[in-house]
Amino acid sequence: MPTGPATTRPTPTGIRPSPSSTARPTVTTPQPTRPTSTRTPTRTPTTPAPTTCSIPSRLLGRDLTTLGTERKLVALTFDAGSGNDAVASILRTLEAQHVPGSFFLTGQFVDDFPSSARAIAARYPVGNHTYRHPDLTTLSSSSIRSELRTAAARIKAVTGQDPRPWFRFPFGAVDARTISVVNAECYVPFRWTVDTLGWKGTSGGQSVTSVVSRVVAAAQPGEIVLMHVGAHPTDHSTLDADALPRVISALRARGYTFTTLAAVIGPAP
Repeated sequence: MPTGPATTRPTPTGIRPSPSSTARPTVTTPQPTRPTSTRTPTRTPTTPAPTTCSIPSRLLGRDLTTLGTERKLVALTFDAGSGNDAVASILRTLEAQHVPGSFFLTGQFVDDFPSSARAIAARYPVGNHTYRHPDLTTLSSSSIRSELRTAAARIKAVTGQDPRPWFRFPFGAVDARTISVVNAECYVPFRWTVDTLGWKGTSGGQSVTSVVSRVVAAAQPGEIVLMHVGAHPTDHSTLDADALPRVISALRARGYTFTTLAAVIGPAP
C-alpha cells in the first residue's frame, strides 16, 4: 500500500501555498497506512552523526512546500515504502519522456526491494523517508535519529547513494521539534504542494483523471507533486503511475518543465 501521507489543509484543488511561504509547520493527522513493522532491520551499522552540515540558513526550520522559484518548474516526487508495484512503469515513463524525478525511500523498502531501490538510485536522487515510516511526532528525539541513521545506512549500503540532504516526513506529520532534529542530521525536509491522492486507489474514489486534475489545478512555479510507487493493497490500482504520462503532458502544455529537488536546492552538503 502507498505510504499514505496526510495533506495539510487539503482542498479540492490541492494545496497552493505561495512560493515564498514561510508558514509555521503544523502537525497533521496520519492517514491509514500499512502497520508499522516491528521486525529488526538488516544489521548494518547506522550512519554516524554528521560532523559538518552546510544547510543554508534560509532552509532551516522549514518543511518546504514548494521549490521557492518563480520559474515554471515542477518537481515530481515519489514516496517508496510499502510496495514496488509501479516502480518499473514509473521509471519507463520518466525515461521515455526525458523527465527527472526525486524519490524518497524507507529503509524497509530498500531491504524488501533492493533491485527496485538500485534501479531508482541509478537514475535519480534518492532521499530518506525513515526506516519504518512511523509518525515522528510520537517518537523521542533519539528514536528519530535512529530512524534516520538506520535508513540512511541501508540506502547507502544497497544503492551507493547518501540520501542527505533530502528528507520527507512520514504521513506529513511534523512539528518544530522534529524539524530541528532532522536539520541537525543534515537533512532538509520536503513536503509537497499537492498530493495526488492516487494512493487512495479506485476503492477510495480516485481515478487517473482525478490525479491529473489535482496536479494541474495546483500548478504553480516550484510545484512539488507527491506520488507513490506502490499499489493500493485491496484494489491493486497504481493510479499515480497510470496517470504519470498525462500529468507530464498536461503540465508541459501549460509551459512547465521538470527538475529534481537537487537541481534547485543544490547538492548534498
